[in-house]
Amino acid sequence: MNLYAILITTGAAKAAADAGLRKAQERGDLKKEGIYKMIRGNFHTHTVFCDGKNTAEEMAEQALLLGFTHLGFSGHMDPDITMDLAAYDKKIRSLQDKYRGQVDILRGVELDGLFTPRDENEKALLDDMEYLIGSTHFIESPSGGEYGCVDDTPDRLEKFCREEFGGDYYRLAKAYYELEAEIYERTRCTFVGHFDLVTRFNDQMRVIDENDRRYISPALETMEYLVSKGLPFEINCGAVNRGRKAELYPNRFLLRSLRGMGGEILINSDAHQKELLNGGFDIAVRTAVECGFTHTLFLEHGAEGKVRFRHIPLDDTSAET
Repeated sequence: MNLYAILITTGAAKAAADAGLRKAQERGDLKKEGIYKMIRGNFHTHTVFCDGKNTAEEMAEQALLLGFTHLGFSGHMDPDITMDLAAYDKKIRSLQDKYRGQVDILRGVELDGLFTPRDENEKALLDDMEYLIGSTHFIESPSGGEYGCVDDTPDRLEKFCREEFGGDYYRLAKAYYELEAEIYERTRCTFVGHFDLVTRFNDQMRVIDENDRRYISPALETMEYLVSKGLPFEINCGAVNRGRKAELYPNRFLLRSLRGMGGEILINSDAHQKELLNGGFDIAVRTAVECGFTHTLFLEHGAEGKVRFRHIPLDDTSAET
């Protein structure tokens, strides 16, 4: 789709979102105390196996306290942070047995597009995971040097951009979205993680105008391609619930565009500590409704034990299978 067609789609998305918001306000959905409590699960969860602060069991206990029905673990496997995948797999399987009938626990991994398994055993363990989040934390160096991380520190991002892209953050963002467009081919992921993570430090650095066509065009082209692959996108609350950004991933403009393209969403906290296991869900539900979404997706084990998606309406506390 060319840029003109993409912008037309975006206009339609905004109109749909505005209509959705008006209907929600008329019904009083945004005022229902229970509307946010329907999200009784999280599928982007980190533990001490990677960069989280709590054990997997502590996260599972917190899920019980919150009344969760589902909990997906998704430890990092990327060029910087890796887990002892065999130990992780064994632990999550043991928790599945321990909490069976109380919380449906799923074994997953947040897999970076530039991660390469270190041996055949690690590859086999990754292939056996019940779901994968496809995420882009790193981008390749145009000069052939070390990968650059988009969510490490502002100083390191500035240095990488200066040395590899001549200080042009729009070129860096374009390279990010070009790599993001390959996330399914590289990872065979179940859904897309924090789509616009390249803006992680933009609230403080102000180096990209997120309304500029130089930024919007590659972002929308990549989004449309991934939607065509049938990939849902998570609304990631991690930066908001930790006070790092004002907007969720993806931002409202991109979420409206996603809705216009017919894309699907999951709502995830990207929790690195138990206190934030449902952090930001209220904001995410409200934002999803404002952007025209009528439901979110849950992952669950079906009758035969295989993982599947289930629709959770955003205007009712009942669930659709």
